[in-house]
Amino acid sequence: NLQGSEGKAFFKEKKRSAGYARDRMKLLLISERIDCSPQMMKMLRNDMIHTVKKYLTIDEEQVKIQITQEPAVLHAYIPVLNKKDNRLVSSQFYNFRLIIFLLAISLIGVTLVGTAASDLRSKQFAGVILGLIVMLILSLLDYSWIMNFQWIMYGFNIVMLLAVRFFGSSANGAARWVDLGFIRFQPTELSKIIIILFFAKFFMDHEETLNTLKTLALSGVLLAVPLFLILEQPDLKNTITVVVIFCIMIYIAGLSYKIIGGALLIAVPLTIIFLSIVVQPDQKLLKDYQRSRIMSFLYPENEEYSDDIEQQNNSKTAIASGELVGKKLSGDNSTTSVNQGNFVAENQTDFIFAVAGEEYGFIGCVIIVLLLLAIAFECIRMSLRAKDLSGKVLCCGIGGLIALQSFINICVATGLAPNTGTPLPFVSYGLTSLVSLYIGMGLVLNVGLQSSTYNKEIIQKEIDRREDYL
Repeated sequence: NLQGSEGKAFFKEKKRSAGYARDRMKLLLISERIDCSPQMMKMLRNDMIHTVKKYLTIDEEQVKIQITQEPAVLHAYIPVLNKKDNRLVSSQFYNFRLIIFLLAISLIGVTLVGTAASDLRSKQFAGVILGLIVMLILSLLDYSWIMNFQWIMYGFNIVMLLAVRFFGSSANGAARWVDLGFIRFQPTELSKIIIILFFAKFFMDHEETLNTLKTLALSGVLLAVPLFLILEQPDLKNTITVVVIFCIMIYIAGLSYKIIGGALLIAVPLTIIFLSIVVQPDQKLLKDYQRSRIMSFLYPENEEYSDDIEQQNNSKTAIASGELVGKKLSGDNSTTSVNQGNFVAENQTDFIFAVAGEEYGFIGCVIIVLLLLAIAFECIRMSLRAKDLSGKVLCCGIGGLIALQSFINICVATGLAPNTGTPLPFVSYGLTSLVSLYIGMGLVLNVGLQSSTYNKEIIQKEIDRREDYL
């Protein structure tokens, strides 16, 4: 019985520590073997004091314990004087390696954006600084506490996407931005992070009933609302991205293989039917520009789609011209620069990988790919250390988002996929995308700080102390 307002906070905020203390007491409170000798009572009292005072300032002299036989219950009176800082934070469990990877890829991004459009270098650098600040702040906030506001975040997400629909400004034939006067904000980028956060908590709350029709239907409806608003912008690439990330997350949460098999039996034929309809000239499923991009990829030799495929051909030419070390490092100016000659449109965003290939060659491209792969791998590694299912799903969702967007962007730049307009994470110009990804990284870092490995170390220290008493 912890007395005072701080005592209530102890049990509310330190459920894991309280649970651990109860487990330890069970070893000594087996009803038929209770030893109520003064020596045992003193050991129990000391054990309780040393367990609690790690997190709270207590009056040790006034601590009293009492055991009742039927039922076998240990009662403890522990006066609380002042609450200590109970955050389990240790630099040993802060993933500095991930931060180094992020700094490296971000600085490469600033350099490449400056090469593609020198007037955007300072803006990209400011975005990196802002993103790092947001990331560091979020990394010190308990992600479990943040997830308690899942429905507020979900509602805010819907409001953002509705604002795009009714007040959004258009660019390149799509209304995906909200003009705030001093900055243009693309809500869809932040929406992807919010969706990952929301469903990480949702799947943990419904872990036991995940494979029931009710939970699957509810999750489908909750996904469909933001998905419809994104699709209506129109933004097909992010619609597909969100669906794929959702599939990754629900698989990690424990979706049954029977359901996965059934879904594939439905999805594969539907995909074939969809593609067969899309290639028809009078189809109504896609916008004309979306169909043209797909057709130019399927039939690149067709003159009708030469304008759509030209940009990707120029991108491949730029990458190939960089050879091993690139024109920047080799000082080769004998050939015309494809990027500086404006042969590749949007080279600071969608085709930033072409800039990397031309300026820094094969080596520069490999470094970018390895850094992005390392960041995605670190996210997965953090998921294995998560203290609960929500942390695991969260890390896999963020890691999957980075890996998927990187894969699509590079495939587009090298002609292995139709043009989608997907940015390269941490490299392409775009402050909304950059800061949103850093928000995700801050949450992943906090999962590491809240890791089960760290909590196991705390438990082991307490066990070692108890052994010293005995």
